[in-house]
Amino acid sequence: MDMVMKLGASSAVVIFAKSSCCTSHTIETLIRSFGANPIVYELDTHPNGKQMEKALIELGCQPSVPAIFIGKELVGGANEIMSLNVRGKIKQLLIRAHAIWV
Repeated sequence: MDMVMKLGASSAVVIFAKSSCCTSHTIETLIRSFGANPIVYELDTHPNGKQMEKALIELGCQPSVPAIFIGKELVGGANEIMSLNVRGKIKQLLIRAHAIWV
């Protein structure tokens, strides 16, 4: 779990994904559409992917991917990101995290 938290805090936006997951790709595309440049860890190709996936599940991510950290905090998965998007709140989170500038 420590490794996931450290990686999640390593950049303004971090996405844990799987290369075969269309939802992960959609969330990454959404975040990039705001001008952010997330670090993406694809768990199915990462050497420690299985351990990271287990840690994400322990953190409450169900399903384990996509899992999104913004501003060093676990925001959640696709449902949380889409809810924030519908409410117009992602941009403010990205600005506060210094992931984008206006």
